[in-house]
Amino acid sequence: MNPFDSEHEGRSSRLIPSLLFIGTAALAAAALRFAWQQPLAMAVVLGGVLAFVAGRWLARRKLRRLLRSGDVRSVLRRWSPTLHRIPHPATMAPLMTATAFAAYGWVDKARAAMAAAERGPAWDAALEHRLFLDTLLYTFEGDRDAALEQAGRLARLPLPNVSSPFRDRVVTLRAAAGALARAFAHKSVPGDRALLERASEASPLVFWAMRYAAAVVAIDEGELTRVEALLANAPSWPQESTFRAFHDEIADRAGLARPVSA
Repeated sequence: MNPFDSEHEGRSSRLIPSLLFIGTAALAAAALRFAWQQPLAMAVVLGGVLAFVAGRWLARRKLRRLLRSGDVRSVLRRWSPTLHRIPHPATMAPLMTATAFAAYGWVDKARAAMAAAERGPAWDAALEHRLFLDTLLYTFEGDRDAALEQAGRLARLPLPNVSSPFRDRVVTLRAAAGALARAFAHKSVPGDRALLERASEASPLVFWAMRYAAAVVAIDEGELTRVEALLANAPSWPQESTFRAFHDEIADRAGLARPVSA
């Protein structure tokens, strides 16, 4: 190795932060000068920026509230304008529909949607998506061994070579799928409950699936007081959702009141 290479790299690593600092300072100075000379125009610009940021924040908050509502039909109505514009809609639209149904415990509807998906290159490429779905559905159907097997296959898939935030989310959801399968098989390992709670916050679509799994773990660990917090504000699930039976059984074991039937 050439020692001058490391010296050059060291100078470069020090130069980049310096240039960023100088550039930021220059932009700040220009903004201050503009604000001093054109205060009305600057107020309009700042108002537009703030309105844009607030709009994005409110939209994300509204979507998060919808996904946590448990109202799968409203979720599908929200998605419907884009489902047929996504690449390979004959495959991906049914898979996304199945995901929505599975996330809220509508097992039969989810299986029917998966069966309607076109097989082909897009189906093969969606292996991770399908393994995640199968893990949820086998778990909710009571086939614990099949759920654990699919979760194991999911965990062994190579990780995508992409940016860190997306990669971290993939890692979290893969691990959470395994923790969910273990929870309902009553084979949880230390750390599973914390992982399930973290996953519920990371992905609002599977919020309730992960919360019910965490509640099962809490009961197995004897932490009955934690169950009430995990199931706080749970929707009143319809008969079509297996979450209704899950909620009733968990509530009975933890001594909680059942929600009013939908």
